[in-house]
Amino acid sequence: MAEVNTEGGGGGGRHQKKRAKKLPTRIDMTPMVDLGFLLLTFFMLATTFSKPKVIELVPPVNDTTHRTQVKDTLALTVILSGGNRVYYYNGELKLNPDSNNLNLTDLSDNGIRKIINGRNNYVRQQLAPLDTQLVHKQIADTAYNRLKQKIQSNILALFVIIKTDSLAKYVNVVSLLDDMTICNVDKYALIDAGKSEILMMRDFNNKHHITK
Repeated sequence: MAEVNTEGGGGGGRHQKKRAKKLPTRIDMTPMVDLGFLLLTFFMLATTFSKPKVIELVPPVNDTTHRTQVKDTLALTVILSGGNRVYYYNGELKLNPDSNNLNLTDLSDNGIRKIINGRNNYVRQQLAPLDTQLVHKQIADTAYNRLKQKIQSNILALFVIIKTDSLAKYVNVVSLLDDMTICNVDKYALIDAGKSEILMMRDFNNKHHITK
């Protein structure tokens, strides 16, 4: 609050010319300090700090007695290699060089992501009506997530096997794991590329004159 000091100045005889009084002011900053602490307390209580986003990976169980059987029509193997190259094949790898079923793509939106999304037909078709209901608020978030998890874990859902060789980059592995989430693929495994796959990759590179 501002205070005005009206003391002092003036006086003198009846014929003396009156002077203009100087009125010094003093500003009380106590309310401003209180307001500052109130604002600080408000933002401390109301602010939500951003949480770091991490990718959850569940390590496989070292159990050789129970193996996951996947149909060839539902299996897609993706191999990450050097030079940002992405090899992939459907079903089982054919080891005959004359019938090499390896294909080459990249990590762009029209690359491996489009291929995975196109193979994941069952999940996309089942999630389409649920997505519409969620947009129109006809279904709760908890119910949507529960039904989505059930659809993604269905036996008819796509199973992606992610493999890497010694030349693959870590950033490409993270990018491909992001594509799993974007394409609604919940069933996937991350393992090393086998010797037979590395040999077929070399055969593919030789046939297509890929040197780097």
